[in-house]
Amino acid sequence: MNAIELIPAKRIVPVVVINDAAHAVPLAEALVDSGIESIEVTLRTSAAMDAIAAIARASVNIKIGAGSVATPDQLRAVREIGAEFAVCPGATEALLDAAISDAIPLVPGASTASEVLALLERGYTLQKFFPAELLGGLNMIRALSAPIRSVQFFPTGGIHAGLAADYLECPSVHCIGGSWFVPSAALDAGDFDEIGRLSREAQGLIPE
Repeated sequence: MNAIELIPAKRIVPVVVINDAAHAVPLAEALVDSGIESIEVTLRTSAAMDAIAAIARASVNIKIGAGSVATPDQLRAVREIGAEFAVCPGATEALLDAAISDAIPLVPGASTASEVLALLERGYTLQKFFPAELLGGLNMIRALSAPIRSVQFFPTGGIHAGLAADYLECPSVHCIGGSWFVPSAALDAGDFDEIGRLSREAQGLIPE
C-alpha cells in the first residue's frame, strides 16, 4: 500500500530514536504544537514499540510511522500496535508482500534506478532515499527523477537545517526526514520546551 497520501507534501518528518517510552506522548504533543503532522519512530531501541503504542493509545493528532522496519514480522507487529505507516531503508519482495497482506501503507527504500523502477511497478510512487547525503543528496535525486518522473522521494540521512529548504524546493521530493530538531540530549532529558522551539524553527524552513 502507498503511503504518499498519509504524509503531507513539502513537510518535514521528525525521525526519532526514543530510549524511554514515557517520553513518547509528550514528544508527540510538543511536535503537534509546533505544527508537525507526522512522526517516524525508528525501531532502533527496545523502547520503540512501546513508544509507538503509547502515541497510538493517546490519540495524539499526528500520523505515526515506524521506521527502520526490516522484516515482515516487524511490519505486522507495528501495524498491530497502532502504526499508521512504515518506512524501510530498502525493500524486499517479502516486505512488499507483507505490506499488502497486512494492509499497512509502506515507504520502501530505493537508491538506484532499477530499485526505483521495481518499486514503481509495485505501485510505490513514494520511496525513501537513504542515506540521502551519502548517496549523493539532491544531485542524485535529480538524476534519478529526470528520466523517472512519476516517483516522489522521502530523503533522510544527513539532512540538517542548512539543507532542508533546498530539498523541499525540489519537485521530486515529497517530504524530508530529519532529527536535528529532536536532539537526543533534549529528548532523553525530557526537555520538550526545547524540542518544541527547535521544531518551530524547522517548520520555518519550509518554502512558501
